[in-house]
Amino acid sequence: MNQQDFDFLKELVEAPSPSGYEQPAARRLRHEMEGVADELRTDLMGNVIARIRGQGDNPLKVMLAGHCDEIGFIVQYIDDNGYIFFQPIGGIDPHIVPGQRVTIHTAQGPVLGVVGKKPIHLMEAKDRDTVVKFRNQFIDIGAADKEETTALVAIGDPVTFAVSLERLQGDRLTSRAFDDKMGAFVVAQVLKEVRRRGGVAVDLYGVFTVQEELGLRGARTSAYGIAPDIGIAIDVSFATDCPEIEKKELGEIRLGRGPILSRGANINPRLFQMLTETARVKEIPFQVEAAARATGTDANAIQVNRDGVAAALVSVPLRYMHTPVEVLSRADLDYTVQLLAELLYRIGNREDFIPN
Repeated sequence: MNQQDFDFLKELVEAPSPSGYEQPAARRLRHEMEGVADELRTDLMGNVIARIRGQGDNPLKVMLAGHCDEIGFIVQYIDDNGYIFFQPIGGIDPHIVPGQRVTIHTAQGPVLGVVGKKPIHLMEAKDRDTVVKFRNQFIDIGAADKEETTALVAIGDPVTFAVSLERLQGDRLTSRAFDDKMGAFVVAQVLKEVRRRGGVAVDLYGVFTVQEELGLRGARTSAYGIAPDIGIAIDVSFATDCPEIEKKELGEIRLGRGPILSRGANINPRLFQMLTETARVKEIPFQVEAAARATGTDANAIQVNRDGVAAALVSVPLRYMHTPVEVLSRADLDYTVQLLAELLYRIGNREDFIPN
């Protein structure tokens, strides 16, 4: 990953995009795909769809999907003292929210706030181990009263954690929203690599889907519109190389060891085989995780579109998912881009993906 790619990743991750409010991230993605895609459009759901036309007659349609929404919050109520009450967008652990700085994204621009919490000195012993429910948490922007707050903040404004992408030791990065703007980044990088190399024999659709965190909604509608033969979701999965993670339940997945290839009912077995063969031939490290049921990713929605799609899930290992401090390895991003780009040049006939 060069500096230009890193800057793109940082700008994309830091663009606020809670589910239903993905427009800032979508704008950044459209800008990146200008001059890369033969066709570039945004559908009524908000999915950004970038297409590179395939060579030959009636090429297979291949859809790469990375969702550009993130978890966050929405302003629900403002009390007479100017405190803001909110609801979560997506799955957020209420344990981690008190004491956080947040940004409210308003029509007038970003407004900084903090999620206040009673000092431990004032808490009774029985309350110290109790999770504060979201309905009892609130944001303080420093306003004197309701009138001052409502002059800045409106009901329904989206809220994100006020953190940015930072470098840790080695090639490790930390940020909010790697789930899954990292996947959107990978899709964009694959399309750029295909444009650079040229000559791909598949009709390639890079789709930056919306509202994945609310039920795979963007993948469902975009897959219906595109009607792909092959669909690959690029997402994150749980790294198990940190304390308190049970490997017997989740397998052994480590940062820096390459992308994770899911295997199970949600995955076309022939496509899985082609991914593993491509990785071995090109000496790209990879890991395998078992998926005993439908995955909670865009691969689920894509697979059961229309009369069925040959689906796969390629994931990047991630620590501390759905927190403001998600951690991944830059090497895993590079390996994932390399694997997917190489795969596209090995895809042949539709019959190759019919299980037998």
